Amino acid sequence: MHYGQIFICDCANGIGNRVSLFVSGCTNHCPGCFQPETWDFSYGKEYTQETEQFLIEELAKPYYHGITILGGEPFEPSNQEEIVKLLRRVHRELPSRTVWIYTGFTYDRDLLPGGCRYTAVTDEILEYTDILVDGRFEQERRNLMLDFRGSENQRIIDMKKSRAEGCVVLSDLQDHGDRFRGP
Repeated sequence: MHYGQIFICDCANGIGNRVSLFVSGCTNHCPGCFQPETWDFSYGKEYTQETEQFLIEELAKPYYHGITILGGEPFEPSNQEEIVKLLRRVHRELPSRTVWIYTGFTYDRDLLPGGCRYTAVTDEILEYTDILVDGRFEQERRNLMLDFRGSENQRIIDMKKSRAEGCVVLSDLQDHGDRFRGP
């Protein structure tokens, strides 16, 4: 797996201070994508054990709320193997940290058994995920007033509640039309 960027102290891609990992590789190729360079699976730097260790050490600092994984596309099958290893460590070593993942795929169509991006580790990744922002970016539905998403079709899913209830449960954040001003 490759990654394009790591943002530290990121407050734009989830609630609170976050470490954000922008993975490389995406087959969605959404028109108007804000980072088309990340479509290339070889873009950026190679993700290594040292990269993972850096992420864990940074995330362990007391002022972080969690980690956000976006891209590119985290749920490309070739990215899932490394992402699950990282999330296992976060879950084990930093269980109070939240996990947000952005995907252009749709949870209840593409990421469940039989879906086009379902692999042997997808369920485990989703089990570690607190918030999943799903859906392709649709340029004609772009809305700069939305929190944590670029177009009106995208959903902010509470994954803990969704997995417990067996259906999609939207996060309370879905209803905010302007910038979130939470605690």
